[in-house]
Amino acid sequence: MHAIYLSTDAAAPAGGLGMSSMLIWLVVMVAIMYFLMIRPQRNEQKRINAMLADMAVGDSVVTTGGFYGVILDITDDDVIVEFGNNKNCRIPMRKSAIAQVEKASDSYSAEPVKEETKPSLFGFGKKKDSAKTEDTAASKQEEK
Repeated sequence: MHAIYLSTDAAAPAGGLGMSSMLIWLVVMVAIMYFLMIRPQRNEQKRINAMLADMAVGDSVVTTGGFYGVILDITDDDVIVEFGNNKNCRIPMRKSAIAQVEKASDSYSAEPVKEETKPSLFGFGKKKDSAKTEDTAASKQEEK
């Protein structure tokens, strides 16, 4: 028994270094887990809570089931959503069942949205407008 005790005492300085490096690795692994898993989940939850708090009557929503509707009424935990063109299809549901919210002013903007196309890799791509004009020019020459 004394031989085992003496052998552990002799290995104590090397074992102490091994234990501290193991502790450092454990702290590093916990930090990696925090930055890769926990922190992004918290940020996503904050974004969802802000989206649900910012909902207003008339906003278009998409439910977690994939249904599109318009908000008619909002209470603390629930919303009443109208689905489709049928005015009788009004369903109360939890706010947590809302996946996306599109503001009413965003969906009915008076200004048309312009699409910007970027050239492909290294700038050798064609833009959509130039491709259309080339197609129409080619079709005009075929008609002649």
